[in-house]
Amino acid sequence: MLLLAKLLKALSSDASPWQLALGIMFGMIFGLTPLLGLHNLLILFIVLFFRINLSTFLLAFPLFSGLGYVLAPLMSKMGESLLTLEGLNSIWTALYNTGFGRLSQFFHTLTLGSLITAIVLAPVVLIISKILIIQYREKLMAHIEKFKIIQLLKSSKLYRLYQGLGGIKP
Repeated sequence: MLLLAKLLKALSSDASPWQLALGIMFGMIFGLTPLLGLHNLLILFIVLFFRINLSTFLLAFPLFSGLGYVLAPLMSKMGESLLTLEGLNSIWTALYNTGFGRLSQFFHTLTLGSLITAIVLAPVVLIISKILIIQYREKLMAHIEKFKIIQLLKSSKLYRLYQGLGGIKP
């Protein structure tokens, strides 16, 4: 219930639609790719350093992790095809022979395939997320606030406790 309350509060907040959409996009990249990677450390740094909505990032991450688990075989095949492409062989060899190349783990089929997939999908997810957030705020927010379940969530003790700790500003 707290997760739903956080999402509704983030969508209803005065945060910019770009901040929320960037949180969803970076959550998608973080979720689709293997967790322990140099690229995810960079994503985490970007999310924490810049004004990117942490709630939408933390909500998008598990959703896209589930999708990444389902798409892993396809992304692994794409990574394998990129790694075995004759024209890129010298690039992969040179990258592997550097310390950064080995730390990046781009020689793993799933890491490379999922990162390329996430990078290709990132602009699409960003734009669609922004459009959906704006549409939600313009057309649905007032109606959803009237639902009994939303009023029940907002009146729950857990929500008030979270709000009292400074998690949600009234």
